[in-house]
Amino acid sequence: MPTYRDDAVVLRTQKLGEADRILTLLTRQHGKVRAVAKGVRRTSSKFGARLEPFMVVDAQLYLGRSLDIVQQVDQLGAYGAKIAADYDRYTAASAMAEAAERLVGEQDAQPEQFFLLVGALRSLARSEHEAGATRDSYLLRALGLAGWTIQLDACARCGEPGPHERIAAPVGGVLCAACAPAGTARVDGEVREHLAALLAGEWATVDAAPEGVALRAGGLVAAYAQHHLERAIRSFDRRGAAR
Repeated sequence: MPTYRDDAVVLRTQKLGEADRILTLLTRQHGKVRAVAKGVRRTSSKFGARLEPFMVVDAQLYLGRSLDIVQQVDQLGAYGAKIAADYDRYTAASAMAEAAERLVGEQDAQPEQFFLLVGALRSLARSEHEAGATRDSYLLRALGLAGWTIQLDACARCGEPGPHERIAAPVGGVLCAACAPAGTARVDGEVREHLAALLAGEWATVDAAPEGVALRAGGLVAAYAQHHLERAIRSFDRRGAAR
């Protein structure tokens, strides 16, 4: 049976039978992969703890008809336990994993998406920034890699230079007064600047933002991500930003 080796992030797991798990992996070279890890739920398993959500591994897999089979795993990034120990970090990582699973298809190699997610998970595990900010920055940048970069400097419809005070996820960003339909959401200058800092990874600016600004920006990021992913992200709380 042919085998292959690749670096992978464990996005989620499902129980299978009494001792096995089905894994959804984001790999560096093979896109999204679904694989069976046999016996990993037994206490005697040699690599069960390495295949928890948000872990980064070097995995050897057998090619299967519908599901590949994990043969060997070496740990590269032990982020799962530290993320799972904190509710805000866990919900942020879960939202990121949901987005990654949606953005990358099977056998669709997207190494930039892989490295972006690994970097965000590492940052979450180290508590380098507020969990919601790490999630929001990841989502905006991952959507940008997928071709949906949010437009913040000029009208997303006609291109008129800003700043503009209206924003609409379906159009792709801010809108001028002439292009904005009635009822289009407003965005003030502080929130717009915060969104731009999240997109650019300007962490000094992001970390200094007042809580209210970060919350309003988080709601807009949630709406933008869920529109372009064409599905609700379960890990967002009712405010649209798990904080």
